[in-house]
Amino acid sequence: MLCIGLEGTAHTAGIGISDETGTILANIAKNYFPKEGIHPRKAAEHHTSAFPELISEAIKKAGISFKDIDLISFSQGPGLAPCLKTTSTVARTLALSINKPLIGVNHCAAHVEIGKVKTGAKDPITLYVSGGNSQVIGETLGKYRVFGETLDIAIGNAIDKFARELDLGFPGGPVVEKEAKNGKYIPLPYTVKGMDFSFTGIVSDALRKKDAGASLKDLCFSFQETSFAMLTEVSERALSHTEKNELLLTGGVAANSRLKEMLEIMCNEREAKFYAVPREFAGDNGAMIAWQGIRMHKEGLKQDIQNTSVRPEWRVDD
Repeated sequence: MLCIGLEGTAHTAGIGISDETGTILANIAKNYFPKEGIHPRKAAEHHTSAFPELISEAIKKAGISFKDIDLISFSQGPGLAPCLKTTSTVARTLALSINKPLIGVNHCAAHVEIGKVKTGAKDPITLYVSGGNSQVIGETLGKYRVFGETLDIAIGNAIDKFARELDLGFPGGPVVEKEAKNGKYIPLPYTVKGMDFSFTGIVSDALRKKDAGASLKDLCFSFQETSFAMLTEVSERALSHTEKNELLLTGGVAANSRLKEMLEIMCNEREAKFYAVPREFAGDNGAMIAWQGIRMHKEGLKQDIQNTSVRPEWRVDD
């Protein structure tokens, strides 16, 4: 069975093709990364122009034809409404043109499941960190549960906002990680409330310290150390609460080496297994949408094309 997946929740227009074993035949994308950050309408326009070429390229890369496709899946939510609408329109058009079934996928669940199939994790607590989402997720009683999440902005958004104010460009994650090398620690707000966390305070205080003369390296180092420690604390508490012994890191910020290092240290100390999604599947990508589409199809889930409207606020625990 082959599924072609369309990802388009925010800055990435992505196409992936997966078979029923999780083998990825194609995974290509075009990103919309303006220096000033994402403008939803312009991002949707970017996706409109990008998808036709990406679909053709993915089919060619996989070495198949449209008649070999058995299923079409697309990111139905959560995400930016204009981007989701563009993606769903392209997916419906493709489904009608090649007469194949269509299924909408939860973007967050897709991040979790591509991480599991690509790392071999069986029943992990998942730390899902990206530009738009930051959650600690686990599966209990056959359902995704959110054990902790951001109270305001996601860690990826916080890093991008911090980097933008420092004129480091967009996306900010790779630049902040590079600048953090050899920095010294400056105290910044550490905000964990129960199982939830907050990042707006750390951004504001870091910018105040910048105006007071703190060095760029020290600010980047301290920003990473403080925010990642918050995420590590809550992840460890979720492991303890659920008595699970696997932690999976997924989402765009999963590419950060320091975050992986801190989580791995914590897991080693509690004799838990640590897994990080491969870098090529860390950010938004079509492969994860294709794989989750296959998983849903195997479970007997089906959708009429009339019921594929977008769900911008669709939570993973829904």
